[in-house]
Amino acid sequence: MDALTQTKLSRRHFIQLTLAGSLALQASSHAFAQATGSRVSEEAPLLPPLTPEVETRTLDKLHKAALAQGADLIVYAGGDLPNAQAAVEQAFKTRFPGMNIRILVDLSKYHDARIDNQLARGKLECDVAHLQTLHDYDRWKAEGHLLLYKPLGWEHVYPDFRDPDGAYVAVNVFCFSNIINTGLIPEAEAPRDALDYLDPKWKERIVLTYPHDDDAVLYQFDRIISERGWGYMDQLMTQDVQWIRGTVPARLVVAKGDKAATFTASGPLTTPPGSPSKLILPKNDSFLTWPQTGAIFKAARHPAAAKLYMSWLLSKEMQEGRGLWPVRRDMSSPEGFGPVINYPTYPVRFRAFMQDRARIERLKFQMEHYIGAIQGQNPTQVHGLYPVGR
Repeated sequence: MDALTQTKLSRRHFIQLTLAGSLALQASSHAFAQATGSRVSEEAPLLPPLTPEVETRTLDKLHKAALAQGADLIVYAGGDLPNAQAAVEQAFKTRFPGMNIRILVDLSKYHDARIDNQLARGKLECDVAHLQTLHDYDRWKAEGHLLLYKPLGWEHVYPDFRDPDGAYVAVNVFCFSNIINTGLIPEAEAPRDALDYLDPKWKERIVLTYPHDDDAVLYQFDRIISERGWGYMDQLMTQDVQWIRGTVPARLVVAKGDKAATFTASGPLTTPPGSPSKLILPKNDSFLTWPQTGAIFKAARHPAAAKLYMSWLLSKEMQEGRGLWPVRRDMSSPEGFGPVINYPTYPVRFRAFMQDRARIERLKFQMEHYIGAIQGQNPTQVHGLYPVGR
């Protein structure tokens, strides 16, 4: 199969999955309405159209508005390394003098529970959240918690990465694939596909994130098992894998040379100069990409700063030069890569996976039977209902 034919097939598959994802979201909305006692029928009156705010001000004008409102901003960001967004904080303060921003990084599954509890108390700490837990955003929208806002650049974002009413929008595209230590493994000999990791030569040389601790990793294992069967796990468990909490910690284990490879971590598509680790895509398997999604809450105490932040995240200055696939269709991919839709990776499929929480819970317990209970402390070391301190 030539490259052009493969690209056409990938695009066609992406479109098919987009339709499937849309239908899944419609079904999810219907189920939510039933659960809350709302009437859903063909005879029911149509709700009035939603009218989001469409941003037309420049970043500089948004900056002035944020300064006038107090210049503070609190963001909850999904991640698994302490202060992982420190560079983004500094870039924001440099670009917009006078602003005071705190981006608190914690596992998304802890942040969403924290947000739900704060909303129930009527005392929300964060203004913005960008998380891995994609299923939360449709629920928060249905519950009326999200501000309908289309930041600058919204119209250029891939349609599957944004809510049509402006309730949420993707801010980053993360890629989970193979990370290898180039000092320990020649790239030509590196494991690329799932079956490669079963080769005896990789015994005791693999580090993986607990799949029952991270839904993105669970999705990766679910895809492998759906293709290879549960026998894959039987064989993988003979490889004396090091299991660890966190996907960035897994990447760091490889970078330090303690292990040679992992397939449960993300990283830039282009290798930074001098980096001991490198991300390489599979030869034949599909792989995971997903849009880390952001939203502003209606209860935000600093809405002007939140609007500035979301528009800045979608700006070309933030989408370029980070080594990641952009969320915007009008921007080029990192050098050597085509658009994300040209590859065997389907963000819409991950979104649909995240909606089925009952199935995810079953998969987690199945994984625990193989691997054992999760060991170790929260890698971000963030604790409490109000960790920033309202």
